[in-house]
Amino acid sequence: MVLAIAKEIAMRKDEFAGQTVETIYFGGGTPSVLTNAEIQLLIDAVYSNYSIGTNLEITLEANPDDLSVDRIIELSKSPINRLSIGIQSFFEEDLKLMNRAHNALQAEACLAEAVKHFDNISIDLIYGTPGMSNDRWLQNVNKALAFGIPHISSYALTVEPKTALHKLVQMGTVAAPSDAVAHEQFLLLIDVLNANGFVHYELSNFGKEGYFSRNNTAYWLGKKYIGIGPSAHSYNGTHRSWNIANNALYLNSINEDKLPGEKEKLTLADRYNEYVMTGLRTIWGVSVQRVEDEFGPLYKNYMLKEAANFIAQGLLLLDNNILTTTREGKFLADGIASDLFFINLDE
Repeated sequence: MVLAIAKEIAMRKDEFAGQTVETIYFGGGTPSVLTNAEIQLLIDAVYSNYSIGTNLEITLEANPDDLSVDRIIELSKSPINRLSIGIQSFFEEDLKLMNRAHNALQAEACLAEAVKHFDNISIDLIYGTPGMSNDRWLQNVNKALAFGIPHISSYALTVEPKTALHKLVQMGTVAAPSDAVAHEQFLLLIDVLNANGFVHYELSNFGKEGYFSRNNTAYWLGKKYIGIGPSAHSYNGTHRSWNIANNALYLNSINEDKLPGEKEKLTLADRYNEYVMTGLRTIWGVSVQRVEDEFGPLYKNYMLKEAANFIAQGLLLLDNNILTTTREGKFLADGIASDLFFINLDE
């Protein structure tokens, strides 16, 4: 698989002609199982085939149960310079409910070691968990702050179909997550992190200055990206593509020198909708001028007309020709964006 991924990196270099690679992100699945040699092989493949920027951000996703003391020390000797760790919670009851492989002790132990070797660390925290009080949620946040973590990604718990939690909710053993509780804990998170020097730069992401995720920021700002490996998605500004999810079929395709994916051309409406969706999630918002320049006055007028009601409700703010969500509107950003989508456009 590693060799196939390296080969795909080389096969797709022409897609990034004239572009400079600013970030490399090892995500999805369990990239932490890669050895340092395998990580180096893949990074070398990028350097050999693409134009590379200075001060590259190279992130590795990992879970606490993957990050032993020895593994963290090993990773610190690799080109990886940013860790994204799936903590989720520092409390045993939450981790069991979410069916996580790690426990609370591992969550704390891996962070205690990671901060010794990495300056740039992000962790994930989940709010809105059934049974989680506001006090316990604040303890989670304060525990992260005590470790000096400069970036936190935080999401409301969602019950995915065919999971153990989904079955427990269906049986009535566990209460379904409450939107009202999740909203309340989201606002608590905003206030605590803002008070501690974090910038709420994207709906689910908080970073201290200089520690925003450059990889994810590129996505939210509509930059081109290439996803390598099974199930990976790519975007070049006008087209979206995705690789097949089946590992065996992926390997066979690469071995036959064929790219194992599908591609779709985005309509003008698709691109407008994507810009609105990503823009409203960020502090950079949606530029009315950019909408007019890229999509035309029809789209601009439609957006402003649909946004008027949300502005009146105090959920959106139009300032200096930039449309952003307010503090109360942030939690509803995706729903608000969907109401601004341009649909049924005949193209």
